[in-house]
Amino acid sequence: MESLAANAVPSQVPTPAKPVNLLQSQPSQFYANLHPILLLSLPLFSFKSLVNDPVNTLLGLTPALAILQAIYCVVCLPSTGQAPPAPHKPGQKKKAGKPAQDIWAKVVPVFLSFVLTFTLSAPILYITVILFGAPLTTHHPHTLLLALHLALLTTPQLYYAHGLDAAKWLQIVSLQLPVDEVYGMTLGACVGAWIGAIPIPLDWDREWQKWPVTIIVGLYFGAIVGKLAGGYVFKGWKIKLS
Repeated sequence: MESLAANAVPSQVPTPAKPVNLLQSQPSQFYANLHPILLLSLPLFSFKSLVNDPVNTLLGLTPALAILQAIYCVVCLPSTGQAPPAPHKPGQKKKAGKPAQDIWAKVVPVFLSFVLTFTLSAPILYITVILFGAPLTTHHPHTLLLALHLALLTTPQLYYAHGLDAAKWLQIVSLQLPVDEVYGMTLGACVGAWIGAIPIPLDWDREWQKWPVTIIVGLYFGAIVGKLAGGYVFKGWKIKLS
């Protein structure tokens, strides 16, 4: 009887998650390598103004960061977890696609990804930063812009590549997703922001220690290191939590 009951209800084994592979086109490979350099240039060339006027500097950097991230999603990543197209075989005729459909298929997911980033990720990260020790009664614009930059560096690529699948996001937040360039960038930005907060309470009396300069620098550097490490060193690895 037990065997009949087992046969009557088919077991559903969840499909194991796979790392995201970048698109194999030449523009994709070129921009994937250029992307970290462009991200690094944002805090590097604006560091002095970031120290002197954090709010206006972060506000001015926001559109540039959003554009860089949007281009990265459209040019380099398959949308909503879809696998990249199979490589073209020699002698096989290439099917002609409709350019308008291809563009629309990329524009819609990236638009929705940034809508979710601004309306969902940024408020959640703002609350998270407050809970982790951000000033509660002062520096509200500073903290809001910090959360916005953190959201732009961590979530658009996840929304674009994985969509809103609940099971996939459970793996993301529980650190069970295989490491790749997309996930590595998110993890690296979070770790970098955490490390960047270390110099703030130290009594060095330096201008660059004021909120949230070191955290901004840390999250940018962390995102770049995580992106490169996830794409070239630890791709396919899973974080083991004891």
